[in-house]
Amino acid sequence: MKTKQLGNSDLSITPVGFGAWAIGGSGWEFGWGDQDDKASVAAIHRALELGINWIDTAAVYGMGHSEEVAAFALKTWRGPRPYVFTKCGLRWDEQGRVHGNLNADCIRRECEDSLRRLNTDVIDLYQIHWPTEELEEAWSAMAQLQKEGKVRWIGVSNFNVEEMRRAQAIAPITSLQPPYSLVRREVERKLLPYCRVHEIGAIVYSPMASGLLTGAMKRERAAKLPESDWRSRDPEFREPKLSQNLALVERLREVGERHGRPPGQVAIAWALRNPAVTGAIVGARNAKQVEGNVGAAELHLSEEEVAKIEGKNDKEREPVIAVANS
Repeated sequence: MKTKQLGNSDLSITPVGFGAWAIGGSGWEFGWGDQDDKASVAAIHRALELGINWIDTAAVYGMGHSEEVAAFALKTWRGPRPYVFTKCGLRWDEQGRVHGNLNADCIRRECEDSLRRLNTDVIDLYQIHWPTEELEEAWSAMAQLQKEGKVRWIGVSNFNVEEMRRAQAIAPITSLQPPYSLVRREVERKLLPYCRVHEIGAIVYSPMASGLLTGAMKRERAAKLPESDWRSRDPEFREPKLSQNLALVERLREVGERHGRPPGQVAIAWALRNPAVTGAIVGARNAKQVEGNVGAAELHLSEEEVAKIEGKNDKEREPVIAVANS
């Protein structure tokens, strides 16, 4: 796969990265239900075999478990080591409930814990998971970790434009990680244009809307999602939005059939076509899912196909690339 430079860093990343949220397993507030670790390791290995060169995880995913699984997968991987990205700022209690904490001392402890779990001396990209009122203190702590060589580059996730401006007044931002999919397009108006103008890399998450746009999520399956799967509480997986989203999947399926590709690949390719997007984080729970998604990096959609995917009412809608709030 071709690679693109991530923001102001020396990292050249593939258009698709391996997302390790779901492989954290269950037992915490935003888990995806039970997950087999062997399947997770096989998924990571298959992604690397197919050319993906970065893994995105977070301390909170499975309360440290995702980082540990990723570390084991890399320990047993004989090829080139991929970049490893992780995040801080979300902590958990004994019941698995999640809360934000961007206190400088907490960030430092989190970094040390992630380095240990990942079995590495340095993290390639360290990101604040969600902003809080402690933003300035947190970003100063991130910049200090970078100076000390514990992390190579620092980025943010789920920040808005004003929050990025506040961080940039302290130290440069390498990347932003926002949600972006056909279901969630709000970042097109301000965030992605801001990143493009200021040369901040954008690695978007949930391009398949947390599995909703893969083609495998049927009405019956959505109704039977276990309580241990956070998606059972997501309005996008319930009526009235569910019917709209399943109709979108059928449009993705129809376009995908022209290329011999599944709906999920088309959804990822749609997100990647925005010129501000450096790469997309694509989660997978087994090797088969990886194989079904990775081809999105080479899938190019025509304007006619994009119009069809977005629906007749959105036919004139294009990715927003104009300068906004710069």
